[in-house]
Amino acid sequence: MNNMVNVVLLGAPGAGKGTQAEQIMRRYGIPQISTGEIFRRNIREGTPLGTAAKAYLDAGGLVPDELTVNLVKDRLAEPDCAKGFILDGFPRNIPQAEALDSLLTSLGQKLGAVVSISITDAEIVGRLSGRRVCRGCGKTYHIQYNPSAVEGLCDNCGGEVVQRDDDREATVLQRLAVYHAQTAPLLDFYRKAGVLLEITSHEKVEDTSAEMVSALAKVFGQGESDGPSGSGA
Repeated sequence: MNNMVNVVLLGAPGAGKGTQAEQIMRRYGIPQISTGEIFRRNIREGTPLGTAAKAYLDAGGLVPDELTVNLVKDRLAEPDCAKGFILDGFPRNIPQAEALDSLLTSLGQKLGAVVSISITDAEIVGRLSGRRVCRGCGKTYHIQYNPSAVEGLCDNCGGEVVQRDDDREATVLQRLAVYHAQTAPLLDFYRKAGVLLEITSHEKVEDTSAEMVSALAKVFGQGESDGPSGSGA
């Protein structure tokens, strides 16, 4: 078994990555790291790397891979990563994956597993296009799985419950096209490296969690938490 629980989490929008990341965090006592949060934190704190990233983002561009890797490197050096980490949103392409391998090698570490949560595009469209959000408090609903008691009104604050623009079917399909274009080469890259774990996003979240826990246990052991798998989407 590997001592460091270093995991990359891949999955399309709506695949349930957030829920599964929480499960891994609880079980192995490691943080979930998203590049978006790293950018926001460094910009908020005014670090040199954050200032550089802000310049690209303010201009409507993408943060260059080299700068992103340096931001990730700083984050992995923090104390809460002593047992490992879950990377979400990075790497997004082959150059970033190769840079991550080099970075971990320089730290005397290696990537233990890449978990890819598989789900059909039709299921994604059903999940996301049915999602509704309260304009007032932000509470999330789903017209099929978790509707509000009164259609169009929030149970929590009585605010208007609406569909977000990025949850509309056409937008969801575009987001999926971008995801597939970026991720297909990564899956091949990590499959060849022998670290890819492919699990299915089931209708019941606990079924997805059980499959994921079983797959990770073969690499890292059972971890510290043997409680309920949790729920959510």
